[in-house]
Amino acid sequence: MAVIWGLDLGEMQWGKFKGSYMFSKEYPLRPAKMIIYQLAMIWCVCSESVGTAALSAYVDQQDFIESHSNRVAEVYNNDFVGAASYNIFVGVAVATIFGAAFFFDLFWPERYESPAVKLAWKISAVVVTIMLLGDALTLTVIVAMKTARITGVDRATAMKLLNQWSKPPLAYRHYAKAIASVVLLWLGFPATVAR
Repeated sequence: MAVIWGLDLGEMQWGKFKGSYMFSKEYPLRPAKMIIYQLAMIWCVCSESVGTAALSAYVDQQDFIESHSNRVAEVYNNDFVGAASYNIFVGVAVATIFGAAFFFDLFWPERYESPAVKLAWKISAVVVTIMLLGDALTLTVIVAMKTARITGVDRATAMKLLNQWSKPPLAYRHYAKAIASVVLLWLGFPATVAR
């Protein structure tokens, strides 16, 4: 089998996904590392996915309201759209770093890593953890304290347009998908710190 960067690709075997291998205590801290990697990836990617659904709902709502008012009404939801977009980026970054660590430790637990590679792993983990903390704090504040708003039309017209497009509510804290995205993000944070 081919060898790339000193890693024998023949070691990539389905049998290594068995719990008896994945969580064996043959290698120090292996069971804990496997759990931490998976928790970080699962919680953050789930937050990203639910956040993407919420983001899509707010963008669709904005398009509907603005187009049905002949572009007179404007919907301001840029705070949530920006935070949810950054959440997607952070989710992908966490999955990339922790996913790579998971697969390298699963398939090649005895691999040699130079000091530079070990340092790169540490720097990547710290950077992603800081990004995740910033994401979690930003998304929490925006969902808890902010709201989308409609400008350019009177309140009655705004309410009429909202009633035609019932979800999501203008207050982010009243939208279950936005709240779930925040909660899942905070559940993933301890796993990234534990790395």
